[in-house]
Amino acid sequence: MAQAAGEGFYAKDTNRAGHCPLWSDDIFYGKLQAGTIAIQHGTNVYQLTGEVEQLDSPSIAERDSLAKRESGVTSNSPMRLRMESFIKSQQENIVQELEKLDGKRFRTDKWNRPDGGGGTSCVLQDGNVFEKAGVNTSIVYGTLPRAAIAKMRVNHKALDPDVESLEFFAAGLSLVLHPHNPNTPTVHLNYRYFETANADGTSNAWWYGGGTDLTPSYLYDEDVIHFHKAIKNACDAHDRSYYPRFKKWCDDYFYVKHRGESRGVGGIFFDDLDETEKDQEQLFAFVQDCLEAFLPSYLPIVMRRKDLAFTAKEKLWQQLRRGRYVEFNLVHDRGTSFGLNTPGARVESILMSLPLTARWEYMQEPERGSREERLVSVLKKPVEWV
Repeated sequence: MAQAAGEGFYAKDTNRAGHCPLWSDDIFYGKLQAGTIAIQHGTNVYQLTGEVEQLDSPSIAERDSLAKRESGVTSNSPMRLRMESFIKSQQENIVQELEKLDGKRFRTDKWNRPDGGGGTSCVLQDGNVFEKAGVNTSIVYGTLPRAAIAKMRVNHKALDPDVESLEFFAAGLSLVLHPHNPNTPTVHLNYRYFETANADGTSNAWWYGGGTDLTPSYLYDEDVIHFHKAIKNACDAHDRSYYPRFKKWCDDYFYVKHRGESRGVGGIFFDDLDETEKDQEQLFAFVQDCLEAFLPSYLPIVMRRKDLAFTAKEKLWQQLRRGRYVEFNLVHDRGTSFGLNTPGARVESILMSLPLTARWEYMQEPERGSREERLVSVLKKPVEWV
């Protein structure tokens, strides 16, 4: 009986006490004949006699952990590891820049998942500029049951419909920044990668998703135009159809159906970008450019608005608008729903997106001709900003 490279045996040698675990992620070859196993590992050959049991193949979490330990992450590493490395470096950079701007430090919590992966949650509360800011990365390994595979096959035909389960990997960076000043907009960003794996650890199907969007309480056209231009430039460098296509997708996705208005003034949103769109390297480059465009798209807006004077009435309006933000996230957002329904999910990290304070008033309506009314009119009919 021949074993494929990378598989393992668990050998119980009747000539020795105890068990002898034989495991390596390097080349590993064995034959079992009449109770004898010959193991070739590199140039060495070992022979054991006794009862031999075959172990399960290692999970992709175990494979990835070993690969990082032995070789680090390079351009030749699996996309799982490259995406993980990229979002972690971006998280560090974004947090550093936000701390410079705010003057206060983020609280950093690192956490691990029993089945592999984990994450880092960086949260700032009651800062000088930000009432609440969160920049999180998460790395998740798990198993998709057959029902979930069938549901995903609607958008991903490469998924094998005949298996009972598939291992999966998901990596993403999410951030939400809620400033104190009602003249400074809230911003949201998320970029992610999802992959399913075959039993031997090879990729079965993969796709990217993500986007970023702006949610002001008071509308400054120049700020929104600046934000959209930065995103459009990142999109145009890869495909000139991306910005209009993903901008519309964003307008449609962040629509609060029960209110009849958008959550904010948009940005871009996309999901399920796989080999039917472009190849993996091209899409990875696109996601990298979009994420790297975030700081130039948002920080200049904060610098312009963070020190503007505001009234108690304007602060009240901000709290009402944040109530609408909460409604979308808890009622309509697929990412929040997926996270809360994932076994072993870290709820505090998922709900990081919610503002520190919000308000609801019965039958509240903005005054005619006011800045508040103008914002609502724009939210009811999306604008082409660039």
